[in-house]
Amino acid sequence: MRWLVMWCLTVSFAYGEGERAGDFDYYVLALSWEPSFCELEGYAKGREQCDRLDGWTLHGLWPQNTTGWPSYCKTSERPPSRSQTRGQTALFGSSGSAWHQWKKHGSCSGLSASAFYDLSQKAMDRITAPPVFLKLDREVKLPASVVEEAFLQANPALMADGVTVTCRSKRIQEVRICLTKDLEPRRCGRDVIRDCTLEDALFSPSQ
Repeated sequence: MRWLVMWCLTVSFAYGEGERAGDFDYYVLALSWEPSFCELEGYAKGREQCDRLDGWTLHGLWPQNTTGWPSYCKTSERPPSRSQTRGQTALFGSSGSAWHQWKKHGSCSGLSASAFYDLSQKAMDRITAPPVFLKLDREVKLPASVVEEAFLQANPALMADGVTVTCRSKRIQEVRICLTKDLEPRRCGRDVIRDCTLEDALFSPSQ
């Protein structure tokens, strides 16, 4: 029983909720391949971004610790207004996503909602999405490592240990890039750095 209690305390510490805003080590910029998101859940939920399939969109800019991450932090900053979240549709894919990202992750940044959204846009603008993926006209199977290599080639400042690719249900899901608080490339922590190892991951076209 004692080991179970200690394990629960460890998990709570590493992946807890309600931490102090601004108390984190670095950011993870998570870019979602929208066709995969829509195939996996977006179409079924009637998500508005699935009407256009823009390619790589911002899932979120996540405060991260060396081990674990904060979420739903206690902050004195006011939540974004409806007009603010609507204004982030092009960046996050939908106003609902923009709201959720602020509530779960932005509240931990120590920034105001507007500053967090501005920083998210700035982080997104610093990354060049490889154009080759936008040229696909049919679904293909490819090694997940190819996606990482394409991002590294398109962004020479990034390092291999600072970029990771995730898969879900045998599809390429996201590219996650680790950045300092000043948005400079850095190595990911051990709980972020794990890559998808599929050699035949599905990749759907965005057109």
